[in-house]
Amino acid sequence: MANITRRKFIATTATGALAATVMPRALFAQGEEMVFGAVLPLTGASASIGEDQRRGVELAVEKINASGGVLGKQLKVIIEDSAGNAQSALNAAKKLVSVDGAKVVMGEYSSGITVPLREALAREGVVHVNCGSSSVKLRQSGGGSAFSVIGLDDLMARFTATALRDKNFGKAAIILPNNAYGESMNAEFAKAFQAAGGEVVQTLLYTEGQSSYRRELQQVARFQPDVYVYSAYGQEAAIINREAFELGQKQTPWFGIYLTMCISDAPKETVEGQLGAEVNFIGPDSAWYQDAYTKKYSEAFRSAFNGYLYDAVAMSAEAINKANSTDPAAVLAAARELEFQGATGLIKLDGDNERAVQDYLRAIVKDGSVVSA
Repeated sequence: MANITRRKFIATTATGALAATVMPRALFAQGEEMVFGAVLPLTGASASIGEDQRRGVELAVEKINASGGVLGKQLKVIIEDSAGNAQSALNAAKKLVSVDGAKVVMGEYSSGITVPLREALAREGVVHVNCGSSSVKLRQSGGGSAFSVIGLDDLMARFTATALRDKNFGKAAIILPNNAYGESMNAEFAKAFQAAGGEVVQTLLYTEGQSSYRRELQQVARFQPDVYVYSAYGQEAAIINREAFELGQKQTPWFGIYLTMCISDAPKETVEGQLGAEVNFIGPDSAWYQDAYTKKYSEAFRSAFNGYLYDAVAMSAEAINKANSTDPAAVLAAARELEFQGATGLIKLDGDNERAVQDYLRAIVKDGSVVSA
């Protein structure tokens, strides 16, 4: 996607209704559409994030269609609900490919779902775009027919380890979900933290979907860490934060990996002052995207993740246009050649088709909001 000015983008989105009535007659033959699919957690523990991701899709589709579409066709992105469940996600992807004819499928949010989703799409020969997951297992599960617009855990783990050591935290207790993401982050963080001179005194990989984590939190507290390092999804993070607050464990610092994910549904008093690391919300030249989001939805970003869906849709469209084809091999080859200026910054792919460089933010919860630390 050629870089566009903020003024041009806002003008485009502001005239979306006009474009919907005029542009199809001018540029698109009747009935011709380019279909992409997205599998997002619109219900379940991460529903708040899923809704925000859906907004990123909407902004991308409006911009692309107002700019001429994909291979001269109007782009349509069909979004299916994973409900935060792997089997539901696989069923949704099958429907998107076999019934809707999707040429590209994006999603999901949890690595525990994205890894099998990517493997299934590879067997179908359909391009998969990872836009919210970070397990390093994704490096091996694409079968050469996938790419990521978000960095993986090896990048985030090194950033987090450095941030903690800069705060002079030497002993860390780790709390992560027992899934592909948790296993990946646990291994990558332990390696990075040890290399930086720190020690992991205890690791808890918790079972998702529990109504309480009180017993596990009490067990971890016995190791008297300098800092709790954790990551959890929406509603589960809310339970963990509330119960740690009630147990008095918030007297020890807490550090959230993907901080906005950890606090999105938590009571504000339980996360005030919490430190964390977060993917960069927007790139250095992407104020136009933030303005467009605010203009359309009349509120600030709900999470850090909507821009990655915008980038997934827009980069896929640009790769197809560059390849002048929807053939998966041609699309992947074109994506590898791009230096894509997205809402989240410059995206270039490494030898595994993963995002080579990812900007992160050191953050803190202050007065109920996430700000730079």
